Amino acid sequence: MSNENKIKNNDATITNAPDRKREAPEKITNKDLGKSWFRWWYANEIPHTYDRMIAPSLLWALTPILKKLYKNKEDRREAYIRHTQFYNTQAVWGGGTILGITASLEEARAKSLAAGKEDEAVTPEVINSTKVGLMGPLAGIGDAIDSGTVQYILIAIALPWAQQGSALGSLFPWIGFVVLTYLYGFYFTKLGHRLGRTAATEIIGGANIRKIINGLSVLGLFMMGILASNYVKVSSSLKWAISGKEFVLQDILNSVLPGLLPLATVLAVYFYFDKKGLKITHALVGLSVILGILGALRIL
Repeated sequence: MSNENKIKNNDATITNAPDRKREAPEKITNKDLGKSWFRWWYANEIPHTYDRMIAPSLLWALTPILKKLYKNKEDRREAYIRHTQFYNTQAVWGGGTILGITASLEEARAKSLAAGKEDEAVTPEVINSTKVGLMGPLAGIGDAIDSGTVQYILIAIALPWAQQGSALGSLFPWIGFVVLTYLYGFYFTKLGHRLGRTAATEIIGGANIRKIINGLSVLGLFMMGILASNYVKVSSSLKWAISGKEFVLQDILNSVLPGLLPLATVLAVYFYFDKKGLKITHALVGLSVILGILGALRIL
């Protein structure tokens, strides 16, 4: 009976031999990271399964890197199996960052194993727990920024073109979103590889990233204001006469602050959501009733 240590996995029994012959890993370059990022970006939702979610995509993305790191077939096999476990996160902020961090941890492990320092090597448990611990928080940031801010800024820019009948109005948001997310996703991949596990701290609390997020938030608010003034149509038909002189409420409002009623409507909905939560159906019904009553009274 040999002195091999056996580790149980969901899919197979993996054998770790202390005397396993290993070669030094190759250096991971930006070209390797770019190839892995492209694979992840392209296929992150294609092999989606209920039991593993998008783990097969991560494994496919990491395969070129793992082949350079682990020359021993058993080491490489263990790494393959390690990355078939359940994994799910947002494609860009979570996916790019964790892809880079995982590559960094695997590289550190491969170097230690090749140097015969198995006891000092990054353990498979650390690699998997890092992935699992980061996939939720980073996904929340990514969804809020990509789907909640960047996407709508691009749509707002393209709306006037679409109204004029230009095909660019429908193509620009999609093309712009693909290009932007691809570029900064690759940046996150390189950042994750360079900083290792500390990359998550840089993404979540880093000063530069914070400035970007704050800038996008401010720009998003500007774009929402532009959309509100152009696409929310609320005006008053109320008029009255004093000493034979006719006064029109809408003309008075326009002289004070053009777009005041659309702005008030948007703010009212915003404060409703802030107090009651995102109850969209309730807001639509309530707004329809209020506007209907004001319309019947010939105020609006």
